[in-house]
Amino acid sequence: MSLYSQRGVSAQKEEVHAATRHLNQGLFPNAFCKIYSDFLGNDDNWVNIMHADGAGTKSILAYLYWKETGDISIWKGIAQDAVIMNLDDLLCVGIYDNLLFSSTIDRNKQHIPGEVLEVIINGTQEVFNWLKDFGINIHYLGGETADVGDVVRTIAVNGTMTARWQKRKLVTNDRIQPGDVIVGLASSGRANYEAEYNSGIGSNGLTSARHDVLKKKYADAFPQTFEPQLDDEVVYIGNYDLQDVIEADAVVTNIGKLLLSPTRTYAPVVKTLLEQNFEDLHGLIHCSGGGQTKCMKYLPGNMRVVKDNLFEPPIIFDIIQQESKSTFSEMYQVFNMGHRLEVFTTEGKANDIISIAKQFAIDAKVIGRVEESGNKELILKGSFGEIKY
Repeated sequence: MSLYSQRGVSAQKEEVHAATRHLNQGLFPNAFCKIYSDFLGNDDNWVNIMHADGAGTKSILAYLYWKETGDISIWKGIAQDAVIMNLDDLLCVGIYDNLLFSSTIDRNKQHIPGEVLEVIINGTQEVFNWLKDFGINIHYLGGETADVGDVVRTIAVNGTMTARWQKRKLVTNDRIQPGDVIVGLASSGRANYEAEYNSGIGSNGLTSARHDVLKKKYADAFPQTFEPQLDDEVVYIGNYDLQDVIEADAVVTNIGKLLLSPTRTYAPVVKTLLEQNFEDLHGLIHCSGGGQTKCMKYLPGNMRVVKDNLFEPPIIFDIIQQESKSTFSEMYQVFNMGHRLEVFTTEGKANDIISIAKQFAIDAKVIGRVEESGNKELILKGSFGEIKY
């Protein structure tokens, strides 16, 4: 059993998928988000979407960093995580404007004071103000903030995003086909719309990252940050303090900042692609939960995806793997490992997409292709050898 499973977490969410398998899959079952008929406007040319996501256990890392350093501004990143994990999922069905957002914050008042709530709530609005500069308008409709200390040990920061969109402007992944190439957009570095270096971590796999990388002292000092019934052998088993200095791509930072890098949004890039290259976008995949295996769920039929020109994993993933002793197969299932957005397109249009990404100082390249097959399958190739899923 993997360390991830021993901590009560599933990278593939098998039980969730089993529990929802009988539900209506929406108008376009292969689309990255569930799409419904236009109940709000009753127009066959439009659709409705409501999507929910959040910052996950990354909020626990923010709690630790705040308690150790006193830097309450770190919570702004958690606000961004909760927004972007929703927004970038919706980008993958072609939606980028006139969105509604409602936040859901559950806290344990004994550990999370009002000042933290204020930073998160105001930080959410700051994210919307920032995105508006790129023509991405998200309307903040408030939400629910609840004191549920019997349920939540520290804080959970989530949200729901809603949109009404023209059906003809959707990306449904139904056009993904053998012969397509896959353009990957890097998750790390510093886009020209980001304030600082981004480690590429996103908001997935943070339970594993936190326990595998950080020292046992955090378990002793902050028992409220983990499930008390976990075996001690899987709780904070790493060798790092949050403030240990690390150099990443010539940027001097620390482990805490690498783990807490706010989730990068690809919204400015994808908005440009949707406006200028819509017909070239056969499919869009957000490599979130499930990492590099995420694409398999959204293929419109039996076909083989081969990724044999992957990005070199950013240093944060090297550190996590060194500390956890995880196999490459596990790492690529849990983490994005270097690119968090995939664009399926024709070989002839790939350079146009790469060029647009680089206008925003985001590295991009063809990382793989789609082939004919009798089954849905994924093959990763690299210096680690070959991995089949």
